[in-house]
Amino acid sequence: MLLGELGVFASYAFAPLSLIVPLSAVSVIASAIIGIIFIKEKWKPKDFLRRYVLSFVGCGLAIVGTYLLVTFAPNSHEKMTGENITRHLVSWPFLLYMLVEIILFCLLLYFYKEKNANNIVVILLLVALLGSMTVVTVKAVAGMLVLSIQGNLQLDYPIFYVMFVCMVATAIYQAAFLSQASQIYDSSLIASVGYILSTTVAITAGAVFYLDFIGEDALHICMFALGCLIAFLGVFLITRNRKKSIPFEPYISMDAMPGMQNMHDKGMAVQPDLKASFSYGALENNDNISEIYAPATLPVMQEEHGSRSASGVPYRVLEHTKKE
Repeated sequence: MLLGELGVFASYAFAPLSLIVPLSAVSVIASAIIGIIFIKEKWKPKDFLRRYVLSFVGCGLAIVGTYLLVTFAPNSHEKMTGENITRHLVSWPFLLYMLVEIILFCLLLYFYKEKNANNIVVILLLVALLGSMTVVTVKAVAGMLVLSIQGNLQLDYPIFYVMFVCMVATAIYQAAFLSQASQIYDSSLIASVGYILSTTVAITAGAVFYLDFIGEDALHICMFALGCLIAFLGVFLITRNRKKSIPFEPYISMDAMPGMQNMHDKGMAVQPDLKASFSYGALENNDNISEIYAPATLPVMQEEHGSRSASGVPYRVLEHTKKE
């Protein structure tokens, strides 16, 4: 995984941003195929087709979409020097884009934090907005590092360190929102919706900041958009048929049941006491268990045998011979 991320980081220095971002669909295709092979689940042919037919159709669509992306993606790519990055950073299109993105991010964050809007689109839009800035800064940092390694030193420009700090900060907060989303929603749903939103916002950011589509004709732009849509549909179908994981409940909390009193009546949940007993719902202290569960004594009714004044025995002894 580390080698793969380093490869993706280095690729931003050699290709347009609008081409690299949608190609993350390749990892979804590889995960689907490798997962089926390595899990080695045994299915009947009918069950196998019913379970994996959408995954195979999704892989086919994602491959077609990836081919269109590579064929009709922007080919223009400039060197990531400090002067070029500074010029793009203070351009009016990018400043206007940043203003709109900041306003949208603040509104979504307000609804998410104050209004408890835990919809998956709200959370993943926050991730996508942060991710768009992450990929913009990653491309700048990677490009300046590659030029420095090639002999054209770029590390003495202050813009390099500004971009590096923004890259780290946006990546950390992006991971935090993704972690919160994973606690609420299924991972397959996060993968499909997150890929669609993040790719759309990142392509928009790359087109505004790096001017990826300047000089491209309308046919190439339309075919590139069609490739993105086909790849989106393929990723959605791949993740559509995943099994939802059922969370494990280690014990039943009696406090969650209205009107139900606790075993110890202290607001604590009933759970196994592994120190003393392995029985479910064991008491914390078993010292007085004999007093609590002492066997009850049943009253003995005496029968009258003979006179009323004679005290009878509570039972009758029968004598049996050896033969009987």
